[in-house]
Amino acid sequence: MTNQMQAINSARDYIQSKTQLVPEIAIVLGSGLGGLADDVQVDVAISYRDIPGFGQSTVHGHAGELILGTLAGRNVVMMKGRLHYYEGHPMADVIFPIRVMKVLGAKMLVVTNAA
Repeated sequence: MTNQMQAINSARDYIQSKTQLVPEIAIVLGSGLGGLADDVQVDVAISYRDIPGFGQSTVHGHAGELILGTLAGRNVVMMKGRLHYYEGHPMADVIFPIRVMKVLGAKMLVVTNAA
């Protein structure tokens, strides 16, 4: 197993130790849609700093939380903020949370931004 896959599995294991919810949909919220998280029936909210391998966003308005819960009757995993390549993060770090959400069970990905 590669080091990256070990890191992904470590993050997955940590998240799964906090919840039994299996997400169908992964949602990445940009700074303009952070309020959508208020509509989630939250099972657990985890700070990125507590999840092994997750980096910290420095963009204003990005809360840095992974939320698992139910939205409109669907199980979701939601990133409230994210890392950006333009912040100087390596691409592997930028996409790491997406890979983690996939191994958590998400089959669909929705990405938003404030463009």
